[in-house]
Amino acid sequence: MRAKLILTASLAFTLAGCGAGSNTSMYSTNQPVVQRTNYALDVNVDGVSGVSAYEKDRVAEWFEAMKLRFGDRVAIDYGNAFPDASVKSAIGDAAAKHGVLMSETSPVTAGNVVPGTVRIVVTRSSADVPNCPNRSKTTESNYDSSLSPDYGCAVNSNLAAMVADPEDLVRGRESTTENSRGGSRKKVGGTN
Repeated sequence: MRAKLILTASLAFTLAGCGAGSNTSMYSTNQPVVQRTNYALDVNVDGVSGVSAYEKDRVAEWFEAMKLRFGDRVAIDYGNAFPDASVKSAIGDAAAKHGVLMSETSPVTAGNVVPGTVRIVVTRSSADVPNCPNRSKTTESNYDSSLSPDYGCAVNSNLAAMVADPEDLVRGRESTTENSRGGSRKKVGGTN
């Protein structure tokens, strides 16, 4: 009798674990994850000329080494000092050579900005789909019509690899006049 009870209990626990963690919907559990990384460079400035030629070269070389690209965000953290137009112009010109515009607000970084310096912050985002490919259940029976753990890996991994700006996966983009009229036709001379 005791052996039957142990056998029945172990069989019940085994079957109870079969349905755990299965995805019976049509939604993929494998979604792109966007990660942000901040890189910072402190640059010496003075109240008269703003950024010296040496510091401009240093910033340009840093941007080159970072391989600054579309989707990166460049911001200036002035610390407790007031924003300086000449500093913003010099850094903005260096970023514009890589096709990157300046952000108005800078992210929070570790440490304080020392007086007499500004901190240039490059924020770079990347997207990937963790745990893909996932072929953990390729040979098991599928009695509850659940999706494979690998479902959605190919599509979402390709989407994460192809998107130009990974931040678009988080917030999207607002419609502008340039992209909102893509499918409309202009009326010319009273005819369509």
